[in-house]
Amino acid sequence: MSKTAPPVVVAEPDESIAAEKELQARVAWHYYVGNLTQQEIAQRIGSNRVRVNRLLAASRDSGLVQITINSKIAPCVALEEAIVRRFGLEDAVVVPSGANVEANMAAIGIGAANWFSKQIVAGQIIGLGWGRTIRAVLRAMPQRNYGQVSAVSLQGGLAHCPSINTFDIVSDFVNICRANGFIFAAPIYVSSQKVRDVILQEDTVRETYELARRADMALLTCGDLTESLVVTYGIDSPEQLKTLQKAGAVGDMLGHFMDADGELIDHPLNRRTIAITLDDLRKIQRVVLVSGGAKKFHVTRAALRGRYPSVLVTDEDTAQRLCDEP
Repeated sequence: MSKTAPPVVVAEPDESIAAEKELQARVAWHYYVGNLTQQEIAQRIGSNRVRVNRLLAASRDSGLVQITINSKIAPCVALEEAIVRRFGLEDAVVVPSGANVEANMAAIGIGAANWFSKQIVAGQIIGLGWGRTIRAVLRAMPQRNYGQVSAVSLQGGLAHCPSINTFDIVSDFVNICRANGFIFAAPIYVSSQKVRDVILQEDTVRETYELARRADMALLTCGDLTESLVVTYGIDSPEQLKTLQKAGAVGDMLGHFMDADGELIDHPLNRRTIAITLDDLRKIQRVVLVSGGAKKFHVTRAALRGRYPSVLVTDEDTAQRLCDEP
């Protein structure tokens, strides 16, 4: 008589994700709190060091583990002071440069999160930009109740952007800070200036626009012409990118393309952008620009020359280049 095979139980996708998150937390706890080596942790969970290393990296990337270093590095402090003097800033944060692009972005995100989270007070309106760098900041921010705070997007979004969108940034900030969230219910680029003007007259969009202009503090980054999300997903064609370059663009802030001195270039795309203007940005009391890396040097310098930020968070190599230029 044949035996009936036991039924195969397949974990639901949500259960698998939960189990992975739990394992990340367990590994992080043993490593950061229990002071076990990666090899010791591997033995405990019945795995290997490579797997443990990947779990630790994932826990940092997801924001499960947040790092605060309660010490200053003398060369970075000297660069902070030099940048404040040179560009007339309120403050600057300089962090050691990472070994690669991803590590550099994570380091800048941690530095920005440590500074920015201490500036939030109840009653503020926080304007939020968009991009991978801002996501890195939010991943490093401590979760707590900051009081009655409103978070508002400073620009419209994209219909197609598989990695991150402006709506995600506001949503993540709301979850971290238990804030009230407001988004631009419109695309960042529309077909013409006339369409832009019509959309900005819609009640819901207009209300968000006016709220964004009244922000007490703004957190944003700038994008270069090679890998920024606006260029990758917002530009219609390679030909349009060439026309931007020909017009003198070095990158964008809030979807507005600027020249090397931080001035708006004369290009049709700038007249089709749904976001607060760069003049609006200058009127916000405290604008925190988080930007670094070799590819972003020219657009970061342009933003500083345009006198948009009052605070800069960047990496050591970028800060040194900014200070070394005549």
